[in-house]
Amino acid sequence: MRFSTLAPLAFAIAGLATPGVAGVSLSVDVDLEDATTQTLTYDCGKGDPLTVHYVNSDTQSLALVPVDDDYRVFVNVVSGSGARYVSGQHEWWTKGDDATLSDTLEDKTLSECAATSQ
Repeated sequence: MRFSTLAPLAFAIAGLATPGVAGVSLSVDVDLEDATTQTLTYDCGKGDPLTVHYVNSDTQSLALVPVDDDYRVFVNVVSGSGARYVSGQHEWWTKGDDATLSDTLEDKTLSECAATSQ
């Protein structure tokens, strides 16, 4: 995955499964000209380390987190403490060097992680 501060970052959703929107695609441009990007690696105690990409601008805060062998776009939401990101039923919550990936529908913690690089 490569980020460039000179060009917009586009996310695409294609081929939605419901019959009413079959074949519909959507892309969202995030202007990275004034954004910062950061990639952190986390040790979650099992398997390979988890690499998370963060994109922060004045209007957008996103995290690209691998879930089920594919990167998902997580959006920053209000948090009482730390940084909380959500994507569908999944939640990525960081505070300091610690992070937790949860499935909110199952009310289950999937991974408890600690940052290993910054």
